[in-house]
This record gives sequence, C-alpha cells and structure tokens, in this order.
Amino acid sequence: MTTVVDRQARLAEILPPAWRDVFTAVPRHLFMPATVWLDSGSPPVRLRRQDDPEAWMAACYEDRPLITQLDDGADTGRGYFSSSASKPSIVADMLEAAHLASGQQVLEIGTGTGWNAALIGAVVGVENVTTVEVDTRLADAARTATAAAGWPVKVVAADGTKGYPDGAPFDRILSTAAVQQVPGVWVEQTRPGGRIVTPWGTSFHNGTLARLDVAADGLRASGRFGGNAGFMWVRSQRTPHGTLDDRVRPEHGYAVSSTDLHPYDPVGDFDASFAIGLLLPGVKDLLVFDDDIDGNPKFTVYLMDPGSGSWASWRVTPQSRGEYEVRQHGPRLLFDELAAAYRWWEAAGRPEHSRFGLTVTSDRQEVWLDEPTAVVAAPVPTPS
Repeated sequence: MTTVVDRQARLAEILPPAWRDVFTAVPRHLFMPATVWLDSGSPPVRLRRQDDPEAWMAACYEDRPLITQLDDGADTGRGYFSSSASKPSIVADMLEAAHLASGQQVLEIGTGTGWNAALIGAVVGVENVTTVEVDTRLADAARTATAAAGWPVKVVAADGTKGYPDGAPFDRILSTAAVQQVPGVWVEQTRPGGRIVTPWGTSFHNGTLARLDVAADGLRASGRFGGNAGFMWVRSQRTPHGTLDDRVRPEHGYAVSSTDLHPYDPVGDFDASFAIGLLLPGVKDLLVFDDDIDGNPKFTVYLMDPGSGSWASWRVTPQSRGEYEVRQHGPRLLFDELAAAYRWWEAAGRPEHSRFGLTVTSDRQEVWLDEPTAVVAAPVPTPS
C-alpha cells in the first residue's frame, strides 16, 4: 500500500524546490472533506472516503483540483461547482508570487478547506494569518480542520470582497477566488509597498494571475498578469448560472450571416481569448459537439450574455469549407463584438496575456497593454 509519505514525496517532485518542505509539513488530506468530486466529465465523479479510502487518498495527492462543494452547499441537484481545493502546482505558483516571509501579516480571501491558509501560516506564522470565507459552513469546517492539523489560523465567516478592516493593514492579500473587479478595499487594506495576488478573469476567460504592488502613497496598486490560473469565482462576481436551453430558446428570432473566422483562433487561443474577454463584458462561450456518428466532427460555438439575453451561434461542419454560419439574437450583436475584438488583438501584434496589466484604486480598475497609460478600450464593432 502506498503511504502518505510516498504520495507527498511524489507530489513534491513537481513543486518549486523552495516550497517542497512546506507542502510536506502541511499534509493536504487533513483538510479535505470526506466527499469530493473529480472534474473528469459530466457529471463529475463523486469520491467518498468511506467507499474507497485508497482512491480518496490518492486523489488528495494528485496534482489536480478537488471539487469540495456543489451548488453553494444547497441540495438543488444542478451540480454547479462552488468550492474547490485548488491544484497543488497552481497553489505553489500563487504562493511564490506573493513573496511571503516570516512575520508578514497576511489576509487570505476564500478559505475553502483551509489548506492554503495553513500553507501560508507555515511560512509567516499562524498567528499572522487571517482567512475570510463567505460560506459559514465552509468556514466552520476549515476552522476545525486547521486547528486539528496543528495550523490554527484565524478563520472569519464574512464577505471577502470587503476585506477584513479589523486586521488591516496587511503586508499581503491573497485571494483564492477569482475576481473580475479587484475590490478597492483590498488596496486600502494593504500596507504601502505590500502586494495583492489574485486570480483574475472575465466571463469569457477564467483566468490568469494578477500580481499587484501597492504604491508608496497607498492609493493604488498596479501590476501585470501571468500564468494560467482558473479558480472559482467570488460569489458576488460570477456570471449567473444557466444552461444553453435557458438562454437559447426556440422562439427566439435571429439574424443570419457568415464569416471566414474559425472559432479556434479567437476562442481556442489562450492569449486571444484573454484579450477578447477584456472587450466582451458579461459574455460566456460554450462549445457543443454534435453526436459524431459518421466520424466527421460537427460543432457549434455559442456566445451568450445573460444580462441582455443576447446570444450568437457559430456553426462548423465538414461542409463549411471556410465559410461558417453565424446567428445572432438580442440587442447585443455578440459575434460582431467578438470579431471586432479579435481584429483589435491582431492589429496590436497578437500580444501575449503577460503584456497586459491592471491598475486598481479605491473606485476603479483599468486594464492596460504594455504601459499603464495605454488603457484598453473596446473597439466599435462593424456588422458581419
């Protein structure tokens, strides 16, 4: 039988050398709930410790995220992921980006299982870590788990988008939940010269890691994006849930056009989709394959804006021959917006996502390309 020590050693091999001892000192399985889900398909695979202890333990030490809650803990049966234990290698990348050191005061947003807070505590000291969780049940479980594992950080049940003013200022604020808008209070509650690290994304692209350094005057934070870091959203900023059938109705009228733009270029390319997401607020995409009974793949890409009820579909079949049908419904012509955003990205030299940056103040955020003065603004779409 494979031991926990063996599993930890194998996991440590893929982590940055500076973090291997920390991860070994804070065993991941001590923080995991008895039931987790593996995002291995639809529906996700449920794994219960009591049913298969060996498989459950193995999953705890794989370099993969573990889904730890569905539907915000409600028994709805819809199956939306609402909390997870993040992939260990991404956790290590995020902790490394924070430049943690002993004695720093750290605020973590999004406690989840408490494992990440315990890892932080192993570096800075548990007495210096406050972690905030919006879900009371998750906060209670994390408080119990961190104490039982020997890493009794301070766990607060509250809305992390408001920070934790009672403990401010902090040297570091780390969010383990993705945001589309960095709360200005995080800047206000970070010490001048401190750092904010958070996953950041859009409805179209989740996401990448933002590393923001707070200026000497304490009034703004600025920095660049880097890396592939998709996380659960903070609940107040996630795009509303909904199925394709909820949003694309048979009774909807639509306009028909065509395009020679293949979906792979704007949707399948990480850097292109990041840039496009900046210019398509509130828009989600969904790829739906037909049943492939003849060996010729056919699929449709949907663009959907729950806020306005607009949608677009983009059909690809072997018969398309470089000309793809587009349908658009609603007040926003979503495909036209996407095509304009893609043309803007191409005209800008196809910049990688790491050339973009973010500046945040108490009341606004601005995304820029290369320099803070080059603020990104949406191009005006032209009809397809």
